Amino acid sequence: MNTGVNGNLSTVYFQDFVLEGFNGGLETQALLFAVFLALYMVTMLGNLTMIMVITLDAHLHSPMYFFLKNLSFLDLCYSSVIAPNALVNFFSPSKVITFAGCATQLFFFSLLVTTEGFLLGVMAYDRFMAICSPLRYPITMCHSACTRLVLGTYCGGCLNSVVQTSFTFRLPFCSSNRINHFFCDVPPLLQLACGNTAINELILFGICGLIIVGVTSVVLVSYGYITVTILRMRSGAGRHKVFSTCGSHMAAVTLFVGTVFVMYAQPGAIESMEQGKVVSVFYTLVIPMLNPLIYSLRNKDVKEALWRLRQKHTAM
Repeated sequence: MNTGVNGNLSTVYFQDFVLEGFNGGLETQALLFAVFLALYMVTMLGNLTMIMVITLDAHLHSPMYFFLKNLSFLDLCYSSVIAPNALVNFFSPSKVITFAGCATQLFFFSLLVTTEGFLLGVMAYDRFMAICSPLRYPITMCHSACTRLVLGTYCGGCLNSVVQTSFTFRLPFCSSNRINHFFCDVPPLLQLACGNTAINELILFGICGLIIVGVTSVVLVSYGYITVTILRMRSGAGRHKVFSTCGSHMAAVTLFVGTVFVMYAQPGAIESMEQGKVVSVFYTLVIPMLNPLIYSLRNKDVKEALWRLRQKHTAM
């Protein structure tokens, strides 16, 4: 730590942080370790399986599954930014993370989570084009267009991450170095700052609010048109297939947007850290674990692709 002296007042600037994590004795920590490990392993297995199946099966080389593969990649990455360090800290006596390590974790977490939010909006637009404009769909959603859309989501995520990380780590952290959380995030870091955090809170709520409103608007408008188109369909089988695919995406969007709103865009989000820890577990580990299950269990094409890969492996 560095100490600055100003007259009779001295201020201590910390170069390391301590991630306090969850309260409880050794048994509680062991139970939480087991829960985190199980969630992370299922997340890894599920998302790696989705990436492998979509990559290897030619029937799934379409825009929808291109976006779904990128969603699985994002889920895999941002849970990996958080879970390994959290698992180590359950039994670590120090639970120390360096200033640079904390900033790096916040940057990549913010980048990946924001990118996923934008990607969910892009996936809704993709379904809108496929169902409402099927003749224009192959041209509008060609591979180059899909690649540009995905790159655009990463650019948006990077922009938000740079803003959040730079504004957060410009603050002086001199009141304490003990973060009341299991990873470095903006709300618990703002609680440690000894400077004025009003601008930081405005930026956090403002940007998160804009992202949530923007993504939700794209999803609602897209699915409004999709619903009207589905109701005009005469084929019951076609209607069921569309509802099944769109239902999976709506479930993923609802889970993601709902938890992000509770954590970042509601009044009092900065103060309620105990609630924040529980919500954070949900969107850092539970949602990345559920997404491949949601899309595979309700998706006939994915289940058939899994069966084909299994048959091919058995034949070998």
